Amino acid sequence: MRSMRPSFTARRGRSARRGISPLPVAALAAALALTATACESGDADADAQASASAVAGGDNKITIPDDIKDQLKEHGIDLDKWKNGAWKNWDKDDWLREAQDYINPIIAGLWDKDRMREAEEPDEGVDEGDLSDDQGVTDPEPKPVDAQAVPATYHANAPAAGKLFFDSPDGTSVCSATVVEDPAHPGKSNLVWTAGHCVHAGKSGGWYRNIAFVPSYNNEALPTSQLENATKEQVTPYGVWWGDWAQTSDQWIEQGGATGGDGASYDFAVIHVTPEEGGNSKSLEEMVGSALPVDFKAPAVPEVASIEATGYPAAPPYDGQKLFQCQDKPGRLSLSASDPTMYRIGCSMTAGSSGGGWVAEGSDGKPALVSNTSIGPVTSGWLAGPRLGAEAKGVYDSVSDKFAGQ
Repeated sequence: MRSMRPSFTARRGRSARRGISPLPVAALAAALALTATACESGDADADAQASASAVAGGDNKITIPDDIKDQLKEHGIDLDKWKNGAWKNWDKDDWLREAQDYINPIIAGLWDKDRMREAEEPDEGVDEGDLSDDQGVTDPEPKPVDAQAVPATYHANAPAAGKLFFDSPDGTSVCSATVVEDPAHPGKSNLVWTAGHCVHAGKSGGWYRNIAFVPSYNNEALPTSQLENATKEQVTPYGVWWGDWAQTSDQWIEQGGATGGDGASYDFAVIHVTPEEGGNSKSLEEMVGSALPVDFKAPAVPEVASIEATGYPAAPPYDGQKLFQCQDKPGRLSLSASDPTMYRIGCSMTAGSSGGGWVAEGSDGKPALVSNTSIGPVTSGWLAGPRLGAEAKGVYDSVSDKFAGQ
């Protein structure tokens, strides 16, 4: 693939897909948009009023650990003001950016079923980024593969999959994510795997806020028209789990961009979660009954017979309320001579599917998570995800080690 700087402007969100004709193959490879910094974003000023379960003491209250309290004080964050809306301040000086600065105090009730359902993609123009010389190993563009709806109940067919919610300057946003094993807590994992751009804005910003994971969201695959009147148990059957710690790669923080593929080869993240309702003593893995192993030595592309990608696509023709999957033999996508090649598959899933797990036969012959959805063209048709190597393992091990003694 030749180096090229696109001379056009892509648009994220719903209008990004209106009136855009298919691009030539060479241009299409350059027309990359992060599938969730389209992130499926809604109104940042949606009702955020709720009592903070982050206050110490009392049944069903979650106590802020001392180290988090210290971090809040260090950054001048008043918890009462934060829970009452101060988190909506995205001033550059107040947007925590560094790897060690992740803070995500629980605001009980913030993510109610209406706020989850109404999260939408932004209608905002963004310039395409520059794609540098590839490594000369990009395979032909895959043929489109139509995503298939996962049958209800999701818990029976994709128990480790779920939907990730968070707030960004663009509003309420969504990604997809996967429950993964924790080597420090066998059978009792609280780890979730997703894309780096679902937790951190990359080179232009900092950590997103109010990050929460909902396993098996809309477990019964209810039609969107019925979700408004659905019960809490139907929408969040295994609860709402807040990210009390998250890590992504240094490369994503330093290089990651909303378009053009910058940092995409390192676009992965691991989140440690805790239940919103503090009375629950079970781990996430125990609650959902499943967690996927992560394979950091997955076979090279030519040796992988098939990859299955799972997610909640939210941009048209999808609406983000149902779970879908694509299965295809992967090819290689090279974005930069200095970065690792990525897996690429044909898939019609759109924005909102970002961060969703890619499962293949691992190096031990058993199903394992080998990647996550990172990028795709603005016209959809294929998805690409990073190959998980030493950098990804470092992030994973670091989060596991942080909570090993708890």
